[in-house]
Amino acid sequence: MSIAIIVEGKNDKSRLSRLLSGDILILCTNGTLNTERLERIKKKIGDRDVYLFTDNDPSGKRIRAILRDAFPDAEHIYTRRGYAGVEGTPDEYIVQQLEKAGLEEHIRYPEVQPDIGKL
Repeated sequence: MSIAIIVEGKNDKSRLSRLLSGDILILCTNGTLNTERLERIKKKIGDRDVYLFTDNDPSGKRIRAILRDAFPDAEHIYTRRGYAGVEGTPDEYIVQQLEKAGLEEHIRYPEVQPDIGKL
């Protein structure tokens, strides 16, 4: 299964790249989508399965709506309201959402740091 995840910005992409294997294509909308940018994204995606992971703010919701129309079969991954977008979401929560989306085999689980105060 070939997979592409669409995020809003390069910081979101960087964040996900640390948590996912290199076989996942992560593409950025780089803000507002115009027809030309959307066509470039579609071309890069080809026949991959698409996942949408945008911020839970008005801009992210607008971008998700455009992408939902362009990729009606896409799976949706959400961050929680209150986090500073995808890039500001804790790794643990992102991992939970990736697992919920069925992407376990592609996750690079972060090493758990021992609580130094309890050693």
